[in-house]
Amino acid sequence: MAGEFKTNYKKITVRTVDGASIVGEINIEDFNRVSDIFKTTEPDFIVLTKATHQGGDNKTLFINRDHIIWVEPEE
Repeated sequence: MAGEFKTNYKKITVRTVDGASIVGEINIEDFNRVSDIFKTTEPDFIVLTKATHQGGDNKTLFINRDHIIWVEPEE
């Protein structure tokens, strides 16, 4: 069906330029690997769900890709 939204969540850890480590899930949709999301130029932000950050759990975070140092997928 045209315009159908697909979900394929993968657990990742993100390290940001301010030194924060954030654990959560990213929807990689039709991509095969987490790294494929970062090879595209769109969108400017990634969305992490079920994220743990600054003592809080189960948050939804929008992270600017320019502020990410590295991403580690959990296999």
